[in-house]
Amino acid sequence: MNSGRLEAFSDGVIAILITIMILDLKIPPEAASGFPSDWAALRSVLPTALTYVLSFVFLGIYWNNHHHMLHVTDRINGKILWANLHLLFWLSLVPFTTSWMGERHFAPVPTALYGVVLLFAALAYTILQTAIIAAQRPHSKLAAAIHGDIKGKLSLLGYVAAIPLAFVVPWLAGAIYVTTALIWLVPDPRIEAVLAQD
Repeated sequence: MNSGRLEAFSDGVIAILITIMILDLKIPPEAASGFPSDWAALRSVLPTALTYVLSFVFLGIYWNNHHHMLHVTDRINGKILWANLHLLFWLSLVPFTTSWMGERHFAPVPTALYGVVLLFAALAYTILQTAIIAAQRPHSKLAAAIHGDIKGKLSLLGYVAAIPLAFVVPWLAGAIYVTTALIWLVPDPRIEAVLAQD
């Protein structure tokens, strides 16, 4: 079977997750109670807005890389379907941890839990990637494209470091999450380079 249905389903789930996150953004309490609104009123919702932006970027990165990965996938099997569902499960927890971390202003436990979800999503993506490579012919395009995968390994190390750090210096854990997002923000050209060789 081809990857079209799998990609369409995954796109739909990620779109729903982004929708859930935006619905969780609330107007400042001052504005809701009828008091005049100004820039100072935004301070109370700034942590929630910042975590929304960070999580939107993370979901966008997964959507982008997932699309590229499936673009070079010509065989789908049951293992790949389950590995994809495993990834979507961890991504489905992003709205919850985003909301909690934002509402608690980067308190240690929600900040650490946010990192746990990011870590397991990254591991799930790696498992999906491995399942796809195993199902393809020898010398698959995906295997050639991700050879080494330094950014993937750095991301995992960053999350592993950030989780315990959240209990000591939560803002530093947040900085690691932001840095990890930034290294992935520029689309990975490796798969496009392999496709260009065809």
